[in-house]
Amino acid sequence: MDMEQIKREVEQAATDRRIDCHDARALAEKLGVDYALVGKACNELEVKIHACELGCF
Repeated sequence: MDMEQIKREVEQAATDRRIDCHDARALAEKLGVDYALVGKACNELEVKIHACELGCF
């Protein structure tokens, strides 16, 4: 899966340019990609990850 496809999925999953950590992780698993790729797509799209389960965001 290429980054453009991941970005499209992130844009669809995000609400008000935000996505919570649980949903971002679930999206990565659904797409079969590493969590870091979804995180990178969020960064590039300026989509904020909130409610981080690790306390990172």
